[in-house]
Amino acid sequence: MFDVFQQYLTAKGGIPDTELALIKTAFTAKKLRKKQYFLQEGDVSRHLAFVCKGCLRLYTLDEKGNEHIIQFALDNWWISDRESLLSGNPSRYNIDALEDSELLITTPEKMKNIIEKAPNFAKVMNRAQQINFIASQRRIQAAISFAAEEKYQDFIQTYPDIVQRVPQHMIASYLGITRETLSRIRKQK
Repeated sequence: MFDVFQQYLTAKGGIPDTELALIKTAFTAKKLRKKQYFLQEGDVSRHLAFVCKGCLRLYTLDEKGNEHIIQFALDNWWISDRESLLSGNPSRYNIDALEDSELLITTPEKMKNIIEKAPNFAKVMNRAQQINFIASQRRIQAAISFAAEEKYQDFIQTYPDIVQRVPQHMIASYLGITRETLSRIRKQK
């Protein structure tokens, strides 16, 4: 699995072999079967995961049992409940696998250690955080400003891979629209 991560790191910036060796020691391989949890609501998040292969989702359930999907994570994406991870408080979210998945996981302490000792890795992680922040801003703006049709069009243009791998009802949940609305939008196209 580390070879996938190494390719990701190389594509994002030159990482010397000395840093790669250090990085490798900080990550552990983990496999999840479809529908298996990586994190359950009420547990404290202890790991940050890099998805080598597969698809996960971060979501919450409301009092009526409706899912509200916050994030998907496909190949070469990162996922965790960062609030719980950083605060040590119980998570409000669940993370589970939508497909059989292969992850590399690490702890915040190990990440901090690598970032301090591997400046090229630190640059790659800083850029990944910037991209994540921008994506979050765009998502908030779409949620408060876009009509349902615009939300869906923006989603399929921004994340075409997700559309092919995730059930439509989960896309509707992520967009904050009903299944029926999404079905109507898709029929109009």
